[in-house]
Amino acid sequence: MLKEFKEFAMRGNVLDMAVGIIIGGAFGTIVKSLVADVIMPPIGLLLGGVDFSDLFVTLKEGTVAGPYATLANAQEAGAVVISYGVFINAVISFLIVAFAVFLLIRSVNKLQREKEAEPAPVEATNKECPRCYSTILIKATRCPHCTSELV
Repeated sequence: MLKEFKEFAMRGNVLDMAVGIIIGGAFGTIVKSLVADVIMPPIGLLLGGVDFSDLFVTLKEGTVAGPYATLANAQEAGAVVISYGVFINAVISFLIVAFAVFLLIRSVNKLQREKEAEPAPVEATNKECPRCYSTILIKATRCPHCTSELV
């Protein structure tokens, strides 16, 4: 069983998938930072200084009565909250990742179409007899129609 698992794990497509998952995780971290640190602050500033990650609705107050200034304060107090601001950040992160994947697939498809569009060089398999103008195989040394010798 261990030998079978080793054979399975060492297949090319399994290794490719593992590399893809690792790179995807790193890409997710980059996108999360892009959303939280680059995109959301200007949007929050345009909307009057709103920090999306601190947008929440309190369903039940915690041990310390609200209102709570931040989501962290509400969670610290043990309040039950709906963190819709975190959800907004997650949706924006998803849209960025989806757009990046779209651009990647689009460029791969474009390269594939260019590769398919290039005509493959066709090697001639026939030639024409100089005497009777019949089509004959290129390797022929004598025409099968008029029996003339070919050079």
